[in-house]
Amino acid sequence: MEELDYWRLCEDLNIVQAALLVVGDKPNLAEYTEDHEVHKRPLGYEAAKTAITGALKLYKKYEAEVSNLEMQSRGFQDEHGNAPDLVIENQDYLSSMLRRSIEGELVPKYDFDINGYPNGTIEGSIDVYKSTVKYDSLKQWLAYKGFKSGFFFPEPVETLDFLDPLNPRYAPKLSAAVRAWQAVTEPGKKSPKQALDKWLRENAVQFGLTNEDGKPIEQAIEECSKVANWNAKGGGN
Repeated sequence: MEELDYWRLCEDLNIVQAALLVVGDKPNLAEYTEDHEVHKRPLGYEAAKTAITGALKLYKKYEAEVSNLEMQSRGFQDEHGNAPDLVIENQDYLSSMLRRSIEGELVPKYDFDINGYPNGTIEGSIDVYKSTVKYDSLKQWLAYKGFKSGFFFPEPVETLDFLDPLNPRYAPKLSAAVRAWQAVTEPGKKSPKQALDKWLRENAVQFGLTNEDGKPIEQAIEECSKVANWNAKGGGN
């Protein structure tokens, strides 16, 4: 076991630790990193720190929008018995935005008087040592950004025979179920089943799970999501 491996046990990281791990540096001396002049900090650190901070800000914005839309959806359901397609599409869109951001907590810096007592927060500031990110959310965001190697992705990506469309025994539904399971690592506010259904519908064409009109075949989607669902207790919803 390497020294860095133990950092994978963390559920949360502060922004400095997260940025250092992203650029492949050890976070052991994270508390001193910001004391160095910018040009003496690890290569890529400033960019990673800025991007992570921005993604944290976006999460708060998107989370509020998703919450608002969910309230609207419940109103439509109460009034009409089901949610209109437009609301479902908008909800899926907003949920996808959450995957383009990072869940965590933003903490501002505090101003202190001459006696060392806090005077209040500094408007627009962010304390990169006290602000935290969720490990799994950070990893999901990195994957969305195209990062597939480094500290957060220790295992090499391999293509298994049964996922290869050129394999003579290739089974589209099996491949779809496995790919959905690999893709949906964090369902967010949806149940695993709902998140898997959504991913399968969005990628139905890739696996031949559409009818002649190009619409997803619901029975095929249902079969694949049942296989991929890791939380089948209570009907798998």
